[in-house]
Amino acid sequence: MNKEIFKTIWGSNVFILLKRLGLIYLALFICRVVFYIYNSTIIGAIELNEVWQLLKGATQFDTVSIIYAFGPLILLSVLPFKFVEKSWWQKIIKWYSIVVAALVIAVNLSDIVYFRYTQSRFTAGDVFFADNSNTALLIGQFAAENWYLIALWVALVSMIFYGWRLCGAPKSRIENKWAYLIVHTISMALVITATIWAVRGGSLSRYTRPITLSNALSYTNSSAKATMILSNPFSIFRSTGNNEFVDKQYFSEEELNKIFTPIHKIDTTQVNQDYFGSMKGKNVFIFVLESFSAELSGYLNPDIYPNGNGYTPFLDSLMMNGFVMKHGYANGKKSIEGLPSVLSSIPSFKTPFVLMPASLGEGKQLPKYMVDMGYETAFFCGSPRGSMGFEAYAKSAGVENFYSMAEFNQTREDAYDGYWGLWDEEFFDYTGEVLSQMQEPFMGTLFSISSHHPFNVPERYKSVLPKGEARIHQPAAYTDMSLRKFFDKYSNDEWFKNTLFVFVADHVSSEVHIEKSKTLRGKQQIITTFYTPDGSLSGEYNSVFQQLDIMPTLLGLLGNEEPYYSFGRDIFNEPNRKPMVFNYRGTFLASSDSLSVIYNDQTDKVIGAYHMNDTLMERDLLPTENGEITDNEKLLKAVIQQYYNSLRKREYKVKSN
Repeated sequence: MNKEIFKTIWGSNVFILLKRLGLIYLALFICRVVFYIYNSTIIGAIELNEVWQLLKGATQFDTVSIIYAFGPLILLSVLPFKFVEKSWWQKIIKWYSIVVAALVIAVNLSDIVYFRYTQSRFTAGDVFFADNSNTALLIGQFAAENWYLIALWVALVSMIFYGWRLCGAPKSRIENKWAYLIVHTISMALVITATIWAVRGGSLSRYTRPITLSNALSYTNSSAKATMILSNPFSIFRSTGNNEFVDKQYFSEEELNKIFTPIHKIDTTQVNQDYFGSMKGKNVFIFVLESFSAELSGYLNPDIYPNGNGYTPFLDSLMMNGFVMKHGYANGKKSIEGLPSVLSSIPSFKTPFVLMPASLGEGKQLPKYMVDMGYETAFFCGSPRGSMGFEAYAKSAGVENFYSMAEFNQTREDAYDGYWGLWDEEFFDYTGEVLSQMQEPFMGTLFSISSHHPFNVPERYKSVLPKGEARIHQPAAYTDMSLRKFFDKYSNDEWFKNTLFVFVADHVSSEVHIEKSKTLRGKQQIITTFYTPDGSLSGEYNSVFQQLDIMPTLLGLLGNEEPYYSFGRDIFNEPNRKPMVFNYRGTFLASSDSLSVIYNDQTDKVIGAYHMNDTLMERDLLPTENGEITDNEKLLKAVIQQYYNSLRKREYKVKSN
């Protein structure tokens, strides 16, 4: 009986498929070993304690690569029909698989040489820009100079060709056609489920997105080793559509750096002594508040809420006693764009920065600077681990500790919102407990989740909190209440008294309800404020302020003297940098204190200009001649050119001399 069961399993279409895919895994593993040997001087030594993590990451990306490339093979092999076992069907599958395998192996072997020149995997962007770079030349050189890799390609393709025969052909022992259909339909469903599970990084959770290139940094802090973990066709498939490069060279290199440079060099003799280093040694904690549009605040909108009755009464009270940005703006429209803007001071224009292959380049973000200053760093988000790519991004930015739903040590069912993760109230409280145990000084970032679609609040608050006119109003009021409870509980703790708090939205909510929030500029206006319990930082900032300004401003307040890379400005210590906000929503928008300019990079024309006091953007100033229109356009073009130059170089830090 046991022998019969073994024969049934061994000859099943699923088991035959697994054996055939095993050949592909082996070929990709050999490619990666050769990749490391060829590029070991660039990648660096692999320590014994790194091996397991690197293997886990490599296996995950190989699995997704195989699913992308061999998806038809997987599906055609498990169809619940008897003809799947026919020789003619098996020949179709075989030759499809060998041709695709030959291409996949060729691209992976090409990566071995390509990496030496670019420190990146071959991606869709490289295909797109073959005429604008040395990509085509490198591919041509591959065949002539690396004959031994071609020999390896022949050997690996031959291994798959002859190994296919050793895997055998499927032969079901189920004779009844209805039993055959039922059993193989169940098998197909299980295979499809397993495929979805693998593509989503080992999760079927609705919060988890398919893994992307930046997930490689979950397994190593080294960008070179992260690139080694990746494999193709994963890199090509996941970068398709994420290569919205703007190939514009508006200015010469010398002129460009005079107009705008992301390199900030600190001259301590020129800084504002009232602010530079005034927060040195303080803890820093950043609340990134989901969808907290400026229109939620009564303090920021006395014209909308004449009695001050907005949906963020507690935050409004902090603004009255803190340092509030009266004109705060987001630099993106998604959460995954907001985080790099806040913590890395890097914008996202046509594609979210962290979803681009170029984001794996060398950089140094705010958390890493804080670590170098002796800070312990942590990131908090009440969603499950792996959700929204936050863990991978936080790790790549230099965050040392990550706290999620997985670390929440309570078993209360009512702490879970049933959709995204933990309710803000419970997770804020848990965050305070962790902060109380952290070594000072520390830097923490918390990403709230309750004011997100589907816009629910705990049942006990549905009749207590104001419902408002938009679906986000009650959830926003709930998050604001959760902040108040957090402050009430921990405000007497010594760590709390020694903390500089930053409150900033990740982006504007989709649920805006007033007209000025629906304009191109209004869709970026968010709540932003700094707060110190001791009142040492207070007042109003009346120039435009963007998320990109948070990192340089904090570095200045903390007394950082090291040069750094940032697309923002230190609002206290860089008077020579013009206050500006940069966004992309189908067209580029550059807003200064007095003027917003809309620029179409496809036609290379300014297509609109509006005074900042024209809140509904009704009166276009074009074609009126205006010197500031030209100035804003010029500065925007310089930012665009510097941004895409950095992407091509894959470099986001100050070069060491």
